[in-house]
Amino acid sequence: MHDEIKKLLITEKTLSEDVINQIGNIDIDEFSEIVKELGEKETQHIKSSEISKELQTAYIGKKLYVYDEVSSTNTIAKFLSMQNDENGTVIISEKQTLGKGRTGKDWESPLGGIWLSIIIKPNVDQSKFPLITLATGVAVAKALEKIGVENPEIKWPNDIMIKGKKVCGILTESVAILDKIENVIIGVGIDANLESSKFPNELQKITTTLKDELGKECDEHLLIKTFLEEFELINELFNREDYEAILKEWRKRSYSIGKTVEVRKPFDTPFDAYVIGINEEGALIVEKIDGTLEKVISGECIIKN
Repeated sequence: MHDEIKKLLITEKTLSEDVINQIGNIDIDEFSEIVKELGEKETQHIKSSEISKELQTAYIGKKLYVYDEVSSTNTIAKFLSMQNDENGTVIISEKQTLGKGRTGKDWESPLGGIWLSIIIKPNVDQSKFPLITLATGVAVAKALEKIGVENPEIKWPNDIMIKGKKVCGILTESVAILDKIENVIIGVGIDANLESSKFPNELQKITTTLKDELGKECDEHLLIKTFLEEFELINELFNREDYEAILKEWRKRSYSIGKTVEVRKPFDTPFDAYVIGINEEGALIVEKIDGTLEKVISGECIIKN
């Protein structure tokens, strides 16, 4: 039965009741326990014991599941969050078969990268949801700074850049009841010890890796530990509603502010604009060619040459 469930974790985009019923004589509680057991087994490259032994957090990463391969860590995290798993639970996989970015774009997730998801239970209004992505970006950037990366920047809303190339993406998903966010799943993908020379040509122009930037392999365990610690610190600012402190850290590292961009909003015609800043809700404020200001809550901003 463990092998059957492991196969589902690798191949399925969701862990719905219909998917679980493929196993046969098993209820959801037993399925959940086996999913956790599989995440507690020793893996070859990323060791939960190496992360946990010096982790200085109160709750982030205290429950830690590491897999050798899954479809997506966000898929596992969403399932566990619906089974009331603890606030701060972290799911890591050495590889993902169906990694996704924002707007459903495929995200290559081979061995050598860091692919993880965090479950948090903030219980805040949905209007604050965009700030969670921005806060996570700050935590990633601070962690990269601490391991020796020079000047990592944050491209609104969810990319971490080094010298103009993407090294990390963030995918944040929520489960809300009425107007309150109950569970948030934060997916983080970092191109750590990959070699960009092996990427397709079109990706080599726009992405980089920590191995390339540092000139050596990074310590994945140290980076994960450092990120989880930075994330807990900034998540506590979020919990205390000290949103301005988060935005101040974000603005210091912004890749977007001061640049001309093409704004692509859902169901709208793309337009060029100049990025003025971000507001207290985490929305991007841009100035259009005609001088009018517009608030961009969702969408993409493509940097213009």
